[in-house]
Amino acid sequence: MSLTAESHRVALSDGNSIPLLGLGTYSEPKQTPKGACAESVKIAIDVGYRHIDGAFVYRNEHEVGQAIREKIAEGNIKREDIFYCGKLWNTYHPPELVRPTLEKTLKVLQLDYVDLYIIELPMAFKPGDVTYPLTADGKFVYHKTDLCATWEAMEACKDAGLTKSIGVSNFNRRQLEMILNKPGLKHKPVSNQVECHPYFSQPKLLEFCRQHEIVIVGYSPLGTSRDETWVNVSSPPLLKDPVLNAIGKKYNKTAAQVALRFSVQRGVVVIPKSFHPERIKENFQIFDFSLTDEDMKEILALNKNVRYVELLMWQDHPEYPFHDEY
Repeated sequence: MSLTAESHRVALSDGNSIPLLGLGTYSEPKQTPKGACAESVKIAIDVGYRHIDGAFVYRNEHEVGQAIREKIAEGNIKREDIFYCGKLWNTYHPPELVRPTLEKTLKVLQLDYVDLYIIELPMAFKPGDVTYPLTADGKFVYHKTDLCATWEAMEACKDAGLTKSIGVSNFNRRQLEMILNKPGLKHKPVSNQVECHPYFSQPKLLEFCRQHEIVIVGYSPLGTSRDETWVNVSSPPLLKDPVLNAIGKKYNKTAAQVALRFSVQRGVVVIPKSFHPERIKENFQIFDFSLTDEDMKEILALNKNVRYVELLMWQDHPEYPFHDEY
């Protein structure tokens, strides 16, 4: 496929399309200076990004919305040029909470619709506004998950025009099949956002999703932070990999640019997060070179089948997605 900085959208099964490269906006709220997210989104839009990935639970959607609105006001872009993905958090899975939660997101963003709304995780927590509900002795309080009921409420949001497309995140094959085989399904998920990079290239899930016209959106496409409170640090840092660096040298590119290019050439959407202007620019510079079949094979061979983001604190949840092979 010929991809350019101006045109790198791929089709979604509902007739909409998604840019293959986006900006991730997750950051630890306590460690992020006020305004850093808004500044990064504005820089990204100036660089050429048109896809912004966010979430209510990131606590910075007000900054994302402000940045998008300011850029539209400048007259260089229109609302329809921007693709925004928002997410439904675990404490809002009951069907009656889905639409009000999306409406709250729209109010925070001060936008009329999002382009994609996804169920962030297949695990429901105790409903309410406490993001991480805990018992007195510090255990997470789960809620009985009915993914099909939650999905029907997502479909209603699409029908109401609050979101153009609907999808999921961190769903395994069984959980996807549950929705795909749901009696009376109106809209199937257009995407599944999962960890995906050269050390965890998800060949089986990717193949399953392709068969069902579900686009994979890869988070942590450059590996992830080395924060051992929630990251599996037994897998070495991706960007130090000798193969990625050697291939990068050949094209005068960084290991990060090679890793991103590898994913987009497989048709995987990437959403690298960065609040550093130089890295935001660098991550976008992947459309002026392409990897050969030989390069792609070499990078595919790096797969270790080891996740960085294991979410082990929730592994006792009945719908924890990562016990299954894929």
